[in-house]
Formats: sequence, structure tokens, C-alpha cells
Amino acid sequence: MRPRRIRLPFARLLESIRSSLWPIPVIAIVAAVGIGLLLPWLDRSVDSVLPEGIDAVVFNGGAQSARSVLSSIAGSLITATSLTFSLTVVSLQLASSQASPRVLRLFAQDSVVHGTLALFLGTFAFTIMTLRTIRDPSLDSAAIVPRLAVTLALMLTLASVLMLVFFLAHLARQLRVETMLKDIHAETDRTIALVSEANEEYNAFRGTVFRQAPNQPVAARSSGFITRYDRSAVVAIAERHGLVVEELKLIGESSISGSALLRYRRTRQSSGHDEAIEDELRGAFSIDYERTSAQDADYGVQQIVDIGVRALSPGINDPTTALHALAHLAALLSDCLAMPQPPPALAGEDGALRVLTHARSRAQTIEGTLGQMRRYGAADFPVVKRMLDLLDDLLVVHPERDIATAVETQLDALSAAVEKNGFGREESRVIATRSAEVLRRARALTRRRPAARAAWRSRT
Repeated sequence: MRPRRIRLPFARLLESIRSSLWPIPVIAIVAAVGIGLLLPWLDRSVDSVLPEGIDAVVFNGGAQSARSVLSSIAGSLITATSLTFSLTVVSLQLASSQASPRVLRLFAQDSVVHGTLALFLGTFAFTIMTLRTIRDPSLDSAAIVPRLAVTLALMLTLASVLMLVFFLAHLARQLRVETMLKDIHAETDRTIALVSEANEEYNAFRGTVFRQAPNQPVAARSSGFITRYDRSAVVAIAERHGLVVEELKLIGESSISGSALLRYRRTRQSSGHDEAIEDELRGAFSIDYERTSAQDADYGVQQIVDIGVRALSPGINDPTTALHALAHLAALLSDCLAMPQPPPALAGEDGALRVLTHARSRAQTIEGTLGQMRRYGAADFPVVKRMLDLLDDLLVVHPERDIATAVETQLDALSAAVEKNGFGREESRVIATRSAEVLRRARALTRRRPAARAAWRSRT
């Protein structure tokens, strides 16, 4: 089995676990309950034979004292947990109004948040389980005080206090917009690497593609965003049933119930009923109410665009954040343009045509990344200047004709947007000079023959 067929499902599973707050805390609670059942039993077995050094440091109070300590720990932990996370959610709501509502997803995926919640609730569960084993002395039996368990509860409480301090420091750092941008950028880089690896491993169809359009649609059963598409499974299904499948939707696009996700046509070797085939093909998709980053690199780009656009709004008026967002967008856009795309036509193991793929052009990728920032940032001189530098950098890193053509289109749109705003004479001169430089570089690339362009790229 190919590595990507393992890594893509694993990435989707990891995304599902990381975006939910409950799995790790629940595991911690279950583990704490198990330890809370076993440790008192072990305590009774070894309490009488503890070495003198260990006996001196473990809990040495009586039943009433142990019960008071554990009750205080349980009550304070559950209160601290509720208060801490209530304040955290309020803080993040304020941050989301300043940056983007999507930052709450970063909080849900934060491993420190998961670990803090797991430690707090695990300690609480262990304390409750230990509390039930304490017995007061009576005429028939001596007091039962699980000293090792109470000592462990005290140690976990101290660890919880330290974790709380670390969590508050971590939260203060996470609420900074620079940290949000960095985390989104890193997550998107991982997605680009994973999708690139998958795209390089598909079998390209080597023959001539006869454009006999598939005519049998595969309709979505629900509305939402496409969060998963298993292209390898579609190739296997097409090969098994003798089909040629055409893709119609991309990861991250929205779909409504009844709209077509794919189209297919039968070949001479076709088999199977249409309804069964459509159910199999439909199973290669997952549709959810929100986008995820497991296979959707454009989602990370859109989050950074949201932060930049919101920073340019009159209510926030933070152009410095917009410039930081453009810096991250420049790097991600370059990576997306360099990302390998799937072959236009895919073959099965038998070498026959099976899937006609669908992908965005690089011009569409550039427009999708810069379009909103161009429209909302055209009134701010530093933003316009940074966008011109970004376009020039793209031509240096990607000196290809289609990129140069797309850059010319972006320059025309940016010039039209800038003309509507009244920049001063000096600012207008700087913009005009820089635009002319970028335009000359772009036109030099569009007019070069492929060999000349390759030589120019080697020199740069």
C-alpha cells in the first residue's frame, strides 16, 4: 500500500481528534479512574513494608485529615477548571472579533489546552476515586488511609498549579495575532507537503484522452463544505467497474444537496448497477458544516486573508497586521504555486483512463490569495507597496509565462483600485515607478521563448 493512502486517512483522523476538546481529557479521566481503583489496593499491600525514607515523605495524616485534603483538592480543581476556561473562552471571543472567528479553531486544536484540561480533570477524577476508599476507625477495624494515593493526589495538585501558570503564559502568547499567523502558516505548510506527496504518486494516463464527456452525475446527499476527497478510492472504483470519472468539485468548495460531485460514463468493460456505483463514489467524499485543514491548503490561506482584511477595516484600522498577513501570504502563495498538481488524467493499474481531474489554474490561485487584500487595501499606501513587492517576488521565484500573465492581470486590477483613492504626489510617484518595474519584468517573461526563460531563471 502506498504511503499516502495511510497518511491521508491518518491526517484526517488526527485533524478530527485535534479539533475536539474531549478525546484527550476523556482518556485522562478513564486512566485516572483506573489508577484510582488500583493504587489504594496496592497501597494496602505495601504500606507496612515501605522503606523508612519513603515513609517519611508520604502522607502521614489520619482518615479525617486525608478526607479534608482530598475534598479541598476536588472542590478547588473543579472550580479552577471552570473559571479558567470560562475566562479563556471570553478572551478568545474578544480575540476573534479583532482577528478572525476562525481563531477559535486554533484554541480547540492547541495541545497545551488539551493537556491542561486533561491534567485538571484527571486529577479531579483520581481524587474522587481515592476519597471513596478512606475509612474511619471503628471497633471492628482500623482506619483505612491510602497514603500513597493521597500523596499522588497532592503531587498532581502541585502539577496542576504549575500547569495553570504555564497555561496562562501560553494563552497570553497565543492571543497575539503574530502567533496566530505563525500557527496557521505552519499548519498550511504541513497540508501543502501532504497534498504534494499525494499528487506526485498518482499514475498519469499516457494515452490520448478522447473528450467524450461523462454524463452520469453523482449527486451529494447533504449540503456543506467538502472536507475530504479520496482520489485513490475513486480510481480504484472506476477500475473495478470499468468507468471513466470526471471530477467537478474541489476540496474546500461548498456543495448543496443534489448537486453533482462527479460525473462518470461506462466503458465496454463496465459492470455494476448505477445506484451501487454512485454510493461507492459518493463514499469518497466527506461533507461537513465547516472546512478543515487536513487536505485543504486554501483554507489556511483564507484564514490569513480574513485576518488581513479585518485589520484593514475602519473599525480596527491596523495596517501593520495587514502587512504581516501579506508577508505570510507571499510565502504560502509561492509554496502553493510550486505545489505539484495531479495529472490531468489518471490511469488505473491496467493503464486505462479512469479519472479526469479538476484543479485550479495558477492564475486562479493568485487571484484567490490576493483579490480581497487588493480590494480592501488599495487605500493604504504601505499595503499597496507591499503587494507590488509581493508580485515582483513571485516573478523572481516563479519566472513562468502563466505566472507573468497573472501578475499583469493583478497589476491592472491594483492600478484600477488605486486610482479610486487620492494618494499624494510622492506616494503616487513611488507606486507608479514600482508598478512599471514589475510590469517590465512580467512582460519580459511573457515575450521570452521557453529556452530564453530557462536561461533567465538560471541567472536569477
